[in-house]
Amino acid sequence: MDKLLWKVLPLSALVISFAVFFFLYNSKNAQFDPLVKLVGEGDECSLFPYDRYWISSKRILTSQGIVSGSVEINEGKIASIVEGYGEHGSSVQQVIDYGDAVIMPGLIDVHVHLDEPGRTEWEGFVTGTRAAAAGGVTTVVDMPLNSHPTTVSKETLELKLEAAKNKIYVDVGFWGGLIPENAQNTSILEGLLDAGVLGVKSFMCPSGINDFPMTTIEHIKEGLSVLAKYKRPLLVHSEIQQESKSNNGDPHAYNTYLDTRPPSWEEAAIKELVDVTKDTRIGGTLEGAHVHIVHLSDSSASLDLIKEAKRRGDSISVETAPHYLTFSSEEIPDRDTRYKCSPPIRDALNKEKLWEAVLDGHIDLLSSDHSPTVPELKLLKEGDFLKAWGGISSLQFDLPVTWSAGKKHGLTLKQLSLLWSQKPATFAGLESKGAIAIGNHADIVVWQPEQEFDLDDDYPVFLKHPSLSAYMGRRLSGKVLDTFVRGNLVFKDGKHAPAACGVQILAK
Repeated sequence: MDKLLWKVLPLSALVISFAVFFFLYNSKNAQFDPLVKLVGEGDECSLFPYDRYWISSKRILTSQGIVSGSVEINEGKIASIVEGYGEHGSSVQQVIDYGDAVIMPGLIDVHVHLDEPGRTEWEGFVTGTRAAAAGGVTTVVDMPLNSHPTTVSKETLELKLEAAKNKIYVDVGFWGGLIPENAQNTSILEGLLDAGVLGVKSFMCPSGINDFPMTTIEHIKEGLSVLAKYKRPLLVHSEIQQESKSNNGDPHAYNTYLDTRPPSWEEAAIKELVDVTKDTRIGGTLEGAHVHIVHLSDSSASLDLIKEAKRRGDSISVETAPHYLTFSSEEIPDRDTRYKCSPPIRDALNKEKLWEAVLDGHIDLLSSDHSPTVPELKLLKEGDFLKAWGGISSLQFDLPVTWSAGKKHGLTLKQLSLLWSQKPATFAGLESKGAIAIGNHADIVVWQPEQEFDLDDDYPVFLKHPSLSAYMGRRLSGKVLDTFVRGNLVFKDGKHAPAACGVQILAK
């Protein structure tokens, strides 16, 4: 009898294990075919263990508009799109039915500071990309600072690529840095571009990081002459220091800081840039180069200069960030240095004019400028706006923050995706991303635009320092349910896939 039990028990355990497995998955609103091969036992990239499956919804945002139907995903790519809710083609296997939740292209955030290597106490690849996945962001492009060393050469890029191995939960591309050294020694810049950065970033004012010095317009011209050959963009922090009001005001009052960085700083920088971008037109000496203004704050003279440059055919584009579209200077409390950034958040009228520019298409795309730090540099206890580190921590909240503010201004789902997916993909040269289209990567966010939630201590936030975000304590609309990266379900119900299987994206 004992021998018989020892033979039967292992078989019983195996049967029970399979029964529990299929019960748990069927309880998640999915239908399964047990004959389909599971992903290998050692593959922990996805919370949904299938290479081929369908996702269905009454609201799928495709390249042709919003449809009711299903998307077939096979080996990480979009294989087909079938219209008609409940229709799944001729070979239905696994289906996840999302009902009326929105299925949309994953967001692409082209302006993120992940701060690794060297400053993982600020953020890091693990926490930053986990936060991205939780927010429906499927690709980020990492800035050359505030990592240490900064990414300004082939060698420093290689250090960053090594640091990112097995740590990224979403796809990550990389910007290099344009500084005086590699602008004057173009072989260094060419080596950086050959190594695969998607473009380069420069500052026209002090960056606050010692090994990332500011560039003059002459350095920028040198950089553009190299970039023109590679047809990759130059991203510019566009502020030039001008005479401004003295710092004699109360450092705990936000307006004291605001007065130190007036719109004229942005205007002065952009004036110099658009004098150069005229040569990027077809037939110009810099044809092939492209200038991109990052995080525009001034919606008046600075924006007018960009609009005029576009009208005359210059290769120029501009982004703004959700914090400029959400907050206004009038509402920022004294001592609350979470709101400090540069350029600064300006008044409510400026915010409304920015929204007009976004909806009219004058602002090309949105990005977070996720710029975290450590609590001791943010000076939350001291509340000194003049001394605190500047930067808004926001990566996980790109989608709900933009939607919460945008729906009040008439923003549509199509416009939202254009600003956060399609245009960023085109700008950064990310092929096969930015749209739910056959052949593209299955980079997808599933979310409920109507669902409201509170960003309080009970809400799962995956940033390194959640308390530093100016968005904490707010009520938002648009809750992210699931996030897929290259077909892998990397985030669901507040949980991430066991392994970090994002892909490093390098230009060729």
